[in-house]
Amino acid sequence: MDFALTADQRQIRDTFARFVDAEVVPRAAAIDAAHAYPRELVRRLADLGFFAMRYPEEAGGLGLDLATFCLALAEIARGSMSLAGCAAMQALMGTKFLHLLGNDDIRARLFRPALAAEAIGAICMTEPNAGSDLDGIATSARKVDGGYVLDGQKTWVTAAPVADFFTVFARAGEARRLTIFLVERGFGGLTVGRAIEKMGVRALPTSELALAGCFVPDSHRLSRAEGDGEEHLRTTLAEIRIITGAMALGVARAALDEAARYAGERAQFGKPINRFQAIQLKLAEMATDYEAAVHLVRYAAWSHDTGAPHHKEAAMAKLFATEAAARICDQAARVLASYGYATEFPVERYLRDVRFTLIGGGTSEILKLVIAKEAAR
Repeated sequence: MDFALTADQRQIRDTFARFVDAEVVPRAAAIDAAHAYPRELVRRLADLGFFAMRYPEEAGGLGLDLATFCLALAEIARGSMSLAGCAAMQALMGTKFLHLLGNDDIRARLFRPALAAEAIGAICMTEPNAGSDLDGIATSARKVDGGYVLDGQKTWVTAAPVADFFTVFARAGEARRLTIFLVERGFGGLTVGRAIEKMGVRALPTSELALAGCFVPDSHRLSRAEGDGEEHLRTTLAEIRIITGAMALGVARAALDEAARYAGERAQFGKPINRFQAIQLKLAEMATDYEAAVHLVRYAAWSHDTGAPHHKEAAMAKLFATEAAARICDQAARVLASYGYATEFPVERYLRDVRFTLIGGGTSEILKLVIAKEAAR
């Protein structure tokens, strides 16, 4: 769908499409099999300016909008969801609060190097008893002379095994409200725990993280005031949902293309299987799901960029795009039949990786509640 894109957006999308076709697609299976953070490709994304796209020029960024960012991210996800996950974490969740709230020293030592992939960031929200329920976050921050002492347990920390710094949400002050802290690797009391083995996005390392008497200096309290973390987090969640929808578009496009290619080449009963109505119906449904998802994600991104209300739109885009992508990957595997189950064909990987998008940024069930609440207003 090109009709809503500017010439600059087409150019950026095509630049990343060429990069993905030349450098990511040929290595995607190996990236998945290695279960290792793809540092070389992450650095190549930095060379292309991906991590700087969403930040203003005065901060070392490119000053581009979310809609353009999503075009590039969808292309990366088309090649490798693992790489797209690494890229999304670094470009938004891992660096946003450093840019938004960090002091000059933090921006110079960590934020600007992160734009060049010379430092890796992670965000720590989820806890063993707190996922969708932000009120369940129990990590505490106790004020002491010169800073805070953090105690708590985080889990599902994306990129934790390779991260150089962590944005941590903890409860501080008498009201015990969410406050944002920056914890650097090497701080006493910080322990990166066991890696969590996953069915998909295997090159995006995820692990537990423990904070036991971890001292964080006052300069590393990112919150302007104790307790403003929830407001910042809820604002960021809309962006997270939109970019997760964009990643779903990428893997859906890859699965649709592979199913169409295979159906044109695979012959049964004397003709290509794409001449059988049963296969045609699958391809038609997949293509329609994909186009509808594209429109929803782009509309949500446009709403964000223009300052229009977009929390409901972000939830809708993420809900539909991820569920559509899951259907498309499933149908693609059915088109390929036995080969859709074989690791030598990429559809098997798409089928595993797409489930990542169903979880990040809120489950489908949570998103439906968000949409229902907004619709009732």
